[in-house]
Amino acid sequence: MKTLNVSISDVDYKKFGLKKDALSFHDFIDIVNRKMAQQTLKECVKQAKKYGLDKMTMDEIDAEVKAVRENAKARH
Repeated sequence: MKTLNVSISDVDYKKFGLKKDALSFHDFIDIVNRKMAQQTLKECVKQAKKYGLDKMTMDEIDAEVKAVRENAKARH
């Protein structure tokens, strides 16, 4: 097994919610992936609000998804 040392700022250490100085690679990747997913979700919510999509009902969303799928099928 190899050991990899990574330097991280105190700000990023806190931002990622790290609690210990030694992590398995798997745990590190999980933490980074989780943080990136949270940031992506926040950006999606921001964009939905910007374009008024946050006010769509589930029926409207279902109709949009159905229309996109039907258009995709028609092109193939």
